[in-house]
Amino acid sequence: MLVIIDDSTEVEAALFFCASRIAHSSGVIVMLRIIEPQDFQTWMGVKQLHIEEETNKAKALFRLFRRKLNQSGFEHVVTEEVIREGGVVDEITKLIEEDQDIGIMVLGAAVDAKGPGPLVSSFAAGSRAGTFPIPITIVPGDLTLDELQALA
Repeated sequence: MLVIIDDSTEVEAALFFCASRIAHSSGVIVMLRIIEPQDFQTWMGVKQLHIEEETNKAKALFRLFRRKLNQSGFEHVVTEEVIREGGVVDEITKLIEEDQDIGIMVLGAAVDAKGPGPLVSSFAAGSRAGTFPIPITIVPGDLTLDELQALA
């Protein structure tokens, strides 16, 4: 199961849904953090510093989410951490093509008035809708752990 690790609050719902499903069956949660390129054309040193900072942030988020999983009773759920640099949609698609074990992507939907979030919008309603190579599960971002476990 693939979960995109970003700065949104709804990512936790997606992660806990995956952990609940895997706890009942088997599998691995692939946590993917994508570092989007910035426009540093003539500033190679600044670009490298940006990549290093974002890589450190990704590793910190992975540790945080692993700790939250452990504290919630999912210490036996296996996770894999992947950091990619590039466009979000392109890197997600490339990883799925490379890793044949990824059979489903789980996204958390934002609950604010602005809409479900950019990932949900681009995959569920954008130009990629209906052409994505694996199923996508969209989890409401405001569900509790108990509610997520009941769904899984």
